[in-house]
Amino acid sequence: MEVSFENVKHFITLADFTPKQVLWLIKRSLEIKSELKKGNKLPQYFSGKTLGMFFTKRSTRTRVSSESGWACYGGHPMFLGKDDIQVGGGEPWKDTSIVVSSMVDCILARLGGHEEIEILSQYSSVPVINALTAKFHPLQILADIVTMYEHFMPNYESIPSGDLPLPMFKNFKVAWVGDANNIINSMLVTLPRIGIDLAVATPPEYQILDDVAKFANENSKATNPNYGAVSYTHDPKVAVKDADVIVTDTWISMGQEDEKERRLKEFAGYQVTEKLAKEGGAKPNWKFMHCLPRKPHEVDDEVFYNSERSIVFPEAENRKYTVMAVFEMLMVNAKN
Repeated sequence: MEVSFENVKHFITLADFTPKQVLWLIKRSLEIKSELKKGNKLPQYFSGKTLGMFFTKRSTRTRVSSESGWACYGGHPMFLGKDDIQVGGGEPWKDTSIVVSSMVDCILARLGGHEEIEILSQYSSVPVINALTAKFHPLQILADIVTMYEHFMPNYESIPSGDLPLPMFKNFKVAWVGDANNIINSMLVTLPRIGIDLAVATPPEYQILDDVAKFANENSKATNPNYGAVSYTHDPKVAVKDADVIVTDTWISMGQEDEKERRLKEFAGYQVTEKLAKEGGAKPNWKFMHCLPRKPHEVDDEVFYNSERSIVFPEAENRKYTVMAVFEMLMVNAKN
């Protein structure tokens, strides 16, 4: 199915993409994974092309998936940590963007404040990919969705999808139990628009950003019967009622280490356990997801290491195929 990416320059937030475009990225990710698992070589689209990778925060999955994914197309990934470039010495992102984009073919950036990626994309002459900011982590949510299709709709190819690349979810619920952070922000602007009900449980001290909540509410079942419902609570047991998937993330992100003692108190009762899911009434075959790295206070070992319950490692592997779909979308489809 043809899906247009005309006039798409960057990949900053999934709120910028239509449901049809999001589902194209998911379908293409699944196709790329299938091709690589069969041992097939992909077109060498990026032979002689360089990916500039700005990382001001450490990373495992994002770095490995991005470097290996770009190399699959014959390209050269160039890792640039904060101590490798002059941003660490005070050079503005504007200047860095202008200079580096004149020498590379694409930029992928894992940064701090969201305004940094906005500046980077504003002044870049090549596509910019958001590999994480404090506000959004769109690449992670693509991997989450791919994992949901694999585990809950493995027969997606045989299900009618109308004019969409993939069938939307129906009667499917994701429960978020955790911080009001970049992961749930990205889920809120994406999951309801592909039919997924999303219940959000955060402690009272942690509120979803107003603009994110506004976008989610205006793009949910309240305005479109094909979209998923969005709900908010401070009680994890309420959120997990009838959930197919329970998701959490770190309670203490990089840079918040001095808040650890206070945060652990505020998140009391938020650890994902079999007991929480049972008492809250999650569906019997519910699955657990986490973007990693995980701490035991977020989810206990019984859930995390139970291969019948936890799908965190397939979820992590799928980070590679989804970033590759984004590479193709920006470097091939958007330019045709």
